[in-house]
Amino acid sequence: MDFLPEDIEAYSERFTTEENEILRALNRHTHTKVLQPRMLAGHLQGRFISMLSHMIKPKTVLEIGTYTGYSSLCWAEGLAAGGKVHTLELNDELETTIKLFHEKAQKQDVIELHIGHAMEIIPTIEGEFDVVFIDADKENYINYYHAVMDRVPSGGYIIADNVLWSGKVTMPVNEMDHDTRILYDYAMLIQQDERVENILLPIRDGLLIARKK
Repeated sequence: MDFLPEDIEAYSERFTTEENEILRALNRHTHTKVLQPRMLAGHLQGRFISMLSHMIKPKTVLEIGTYTGYSSLCWAEGLAAGGKVHTLELNDELETTIKLFHEKAQKQDVIELHIGHAMEIIPTIEGEFDVVFIDADKENYINYYHAVMDRVPSGGYIIADNVLWSGKVTMPVNEMDHDTRILYDYAMLIQQDERVENILLPIRDGLLIARKK
């Protein structure tokens, strides 16, 4: 996931708005108490998500994959008045941590946590999604895309994380492992879908942003 030279990444973070106190505490908590802390969005990507949220001003965000709740807090920063983040997490062992930090940030009223399988939960949430952020099991990226496409209005966004998969997506297709091939196929699906315009940004492990025409 570390594509940038360390000095360039440090320089980029130096000239990026700092995390607030709650996000900084959640960052520390995740790295000391939770397995696989590299899954956390972190400072640079988190501020990019916050910037996107302020630019888009979404009424409703659907986040597929909460982990410890860092990115959902970032999406909540730029919501339109009365807006909401619906965040979906499979691992119920993370529920206490997620809710604790959402409450510390006083965002529990605008972030609704759903525990369970995303493909089962998505149909139960009413309305359209101005932003969908996909950051869960890679096996279902394509399924998630198809599940939400008709619920995203014109001008809405579907954003997928980890699409560079530590650079593995650049290897020959016939040498890819299962998850790498799924992420490659997902990128190809977006590239060929005439309903969207898209850009792949090499931020952290890769963000593929698709805007519905």
